[in-house]
Amino acid sequence: LAGAFCIPLYVPYVLTGRWIFGRSLCKLWLVVDYLLCTSSVFNIVLISYDRFLSVTRAVAYRAQQGNTRQAVLKMVLVWVLAFLLYGPAIISWEYISGQSIIPTGECYAEFFYNWYFLMTASTLEFFTPFISVMFFNLSIYLNIQKRTKMRLDVFHEVHNQSFTEEMERSPEEKLSLKCCKWEQKESAETHDLSKNKAQGAASASSLDAKDLLATSSESSRKPKSCNKKSCKNSASPLCSEKRMKIMSQSTTQRFRLSRDKKVAKSLAIIVGIFGICWAPYTLLMIIRAGCHGQCISEFWYETSFWLLWINSAVNPVLYPLCHASFRRAFVKLLCPKKMKIQPHNALQN
Repeated sequence: LAGAFCIPLYVPYVLTGRWIFGRSLCKLWLVVDYLLCTSSVFNIVLISYDRFLSVTRAVAYRAQQGNTRQAVLKMVLVWVLAFLLYGPAIISWEYISGQSIIPTGECYAEFFYNWYFLMTASTLEFFTPFISVMFFNLSIYLNIQKRTKMRLDVFHEVHNQSFTEEMERSPEEKLSLKCCKWEQKESAETHDLSKNKAQGAASASSLDAKDLLATSSESSRKPKSCNKKSCKNSASPLCSEKRMKIMSQSTTQRFRLSRDKKVAKSLAIIVGIFGICWAPYTLLMIIRAGCHGQCISEFWYETSFWLLWINSAVNPVLYPLCHASFRRAFVKLLCPKKMKIQPHNALQN
């Protein structure tokens, strides 16, 4: 809407310095422009609030996911509030004040230099939404950090518990573990002997009585009830199962930590872009109203004005880039056939 209606009417006004489309179209242009920019901000707040609920109140949020009516009401409410903030003032300001202060060939709102109104409107349009978005996204980040810490605590507890269980094994289990170790040791020795067969044969012929005595004593320390079959059936599954369980949990924790870092980074980008695009215009607008346009260069004001439209262009791209759920939603809206053909691939991505 901004690209199709607002910008095409504003470009000739900037280039020529004169509004040539009449007073009625000027008011319509102002209403639509203020409405679109304000609704963009309020939608960011609504999206952040929705994500806040999905993280902090996951159970209740999932229970209401199928409630389309409530979602539509929230979106309609955003547009109604955005219109009420500036729309009535743009339409009726000159009738309430009794006269218009807009010169012929100019197009701006009647409250353009009213510092009190602009300060109140800016608080509702930028400062309050910005603080709200920061609060919601910071709460999401802290909640993710808290859950990550809990997962790590559980992981360390399981790891320590497995170590304790290993120390408190029954004699039969310890015997099986000894069998496992003996088997691994024998296989390693066999591998070394086969690798150095010539040296082994030479050294075997020169063994003295002391070496034979040491070998026999080492053999006597080997558990008598140990055999390969019992080792494979008892000790090996126990060892491998514990090891696989710990490795799996460690991999899962690393994956979750990496995912949490990406979420925190995307939240910081969204809040940062919002602040960069809106803060300059809001501050310059308030200052300009206070000094009646004498202390702010027209170039900087125009630059801050275009930043608002840039924010409206960036948001539909920024959210899908940062969140897979938005990418799936956009694909579902824009390419419904693709979702029907490849539903599993879309869900996995």
